[in-house]
Amino acid sequence: MRCPSCASLDTQVKDSRPTEDSAVIRRRRVCLACNFRFTTFERVQLRELVVIKRNGRRVPFDRDKLMRSVQISLRKRPVDPERIEQTVSKIVRELESLGETDVSSEAIGEIVMEHLRGLDDVAYVRFASVYRNFREAKDFEAVLGELSSEDDPRPASRK
Repeated sequence: MRCPSCASLDTQVKDSRPTEDSAVIRRRRVCLACNFRFTTFERVQLRELVVIKRNGRRVPFDRDKLMRSVQISLRKRPVDPERIEQTVSKIVRELESLGETDVSSEAIGEIVMEHLRGLDDVAYVRFASVYRNFREAKDFEAVLGELSSEDDPRPASRK
């Protein structure tokens, strides 16, 4: 592992421990050249994913970009950071288990929306507004209508 301070490759692991859900291993390291201490995280990657953008461009999947998008949707919402991390891990596992190395950005967006819907309604609407490119207030009304119809236990004919 390259030292982030001096770029030396001569580092040593001082401590390793799994995170609470055992999906990631946290390692404390020390650079033997400059004594700089830093932490790395190791997680299982089932396959290399490639995202096919709407314009046809192909880019490597970036878990950090997915995390930033989810965090932006959840900004100032009462959701524990650990739940955010678990949700992103579930999304990545779901993408990896699709069986394909190429995944469309639309498929990723739909999976993210599905998980956000279960996590926080406001985050779901925020993400949907960007993902579906809302242009008018009625676009928000349609999504809010979807949410309220799912929350209402009565059959649709009795409304």
